[in-house]
Amino acid sequence: MKDFLESPLVYPNPAYAEHQGVGMTSQRTRNRLVERLISLGVADEAVLTAIRVTPRHLFIDEALSSRAYEDTALPIGYGQTISQPWVVAKMAAWLKATGSISRVLEIGTGSGYQAAILGLLSKEVYSLERIEPLLLKAQKVINQLKLPNVYIDYADGYWGWPKQAPFDAIISAASPERVPEALLEQLNEGGRLVIPIGGDTQQLMGYTRTSTGYQETYLGDVLFVPMLSGLDSRLDKGIS
Repeated sequence: MKDFLESPLVYPNPAYAEHQGVGMTSQRTRNRLVERLISLGVADEAVLTAIRVTPRHLFIDEALSSRAYEDTALPIGYGQTISQPWVVAKMAAWLKATGSISRVLEIGTGSGYQAAILGLLSKEVYSLERIEPLLLKAQKVINQLKLPNVYIDYADGYWGWPKQAPFDAIISAASPERVPEALLEQLNEGGRLVIPIGGDTQQLMGYTRTSTGYQETYLGDVLFVPMLSGLDSRLDKGIS
């Protein structure tokens, strides 16, 4: 993968080049993160390129920007986190391992970082967020990066997005106790769902829709925020 790391960057659009950062948010720091992901077994060059060019520091509070390219989850307020880059890469690579992910559904927009990564890997990304202030922040950064193929809606992720179904891939950034049937039903045949399942202990699970049902794959132990139902608007309450 040395040649990959030494290859010149081609940014998706001029907005990416404008937000590459300096110091602890520089491209050199981002390259070190990609080197770590490669050392952990991530080999999909499209996924690595998306992480290599995406300015993760835009998706977190400025006070934490010096930690933006650490391979760790970071708080974004409202009891939520921006996912660990290795987990984002692992989930995205598993989704696209069998081919195209033209239409993707994301459950839990959060900061918008994962939606931005997916936006570089697929033609259309539909992302759902139940916490309205997070949705508005994420939409602002997505607009800043000029990603017109990423669509965000304020909705309960348990039910998916039936009007836009079916999807080639579904990814969840929150953990329910059991896999929601609505999400499985919104997959194309051959489509894949990757989702953490459990409470205090969680397993990252993959589901592939077949002509006769679903094939289940265990992908490792993880720790995500719980998947909650209902909508949460705290715009005027000053709660974080």
